[in-house]
Amino acid sequence: MANIKQQIKRVKTNEKARLANVSFKSSLKTALKDVRVAVQEKNLEKATAALDLAYKKLDKALAKKIVHKNYVARNKSALASLVNTIR
Repeated sequence: MANIKQQIKRVKTNEKARLANVSFKSSLKTALKDVRVAVQEKNLEKATAALDLAYKKLDKALAKKIVHKNYVARNKSALASLVNTIR
């Protein structure tokens, strides 16, 4: 454990940030899964709504630097082509 007061504070804030990032990543994965489930059910309306939410979460994760830009691009492309299969 750190002896320096400022480093003790940094450990606390880093842990808070880590927990927030873990929570956001979990909600992101859920949003991606919702799109896949809607496509499996062949429900276009539900799939497009879920796709919009997934795009929003991916963009927000990129802005917060939680995920890499290539991860975002790869997932957006894959989800869009998946939704286009039921159109």
